[in-house]
Amino acid sequence: MKISCADYKSGDMQILLHHIYEYKKGLRNLVLHTMSKNEQYLAEELLIRKGIYYIIQDVNDRKINVFFGRNQCVKIVESFGNKSLSDFSDEEDFILGIMLGYDRTQQCDRYMKRKGINTEFAEINRLVNIN
Repeated sequence: MKISCADYKSGDMQILLHHIYEYKKGLRNLVLHTMSKNEQYLAEELLIRKGIYYIIQDVNDRKINVFFGRNQCVKIVESFGNKSLSDFSDEEDFILGIMLGYDRTQQCDRYMKRKGINTEFAEINRLVNIN
């Protein structure tokens, strides 16, 4: 099946192309792109043609998550197993957020909240112990 530029006109494919551009420019080491399962073949064909390492995980019967980027980052996600993002452990969630380039402080706050650590108390304690 020959792919043409017209096959990349959907919103999902346009966003995927933009994510690939950012990855190729070095802005991202890992990308998570959620898209319609109907376009999985197009996404895989494009990633293979561009020589980009990827894995695909089902979200539901209509959506997929496409993880792509540097081999070592994708392999770490792959090591978490084929499970829903909501089933990630606190540590897996933290690692994924950091690899996706999310704000580190916000990821720390998210991790602490998931672990039940009171961040306000921790900050007050830190300030008291400094002075």
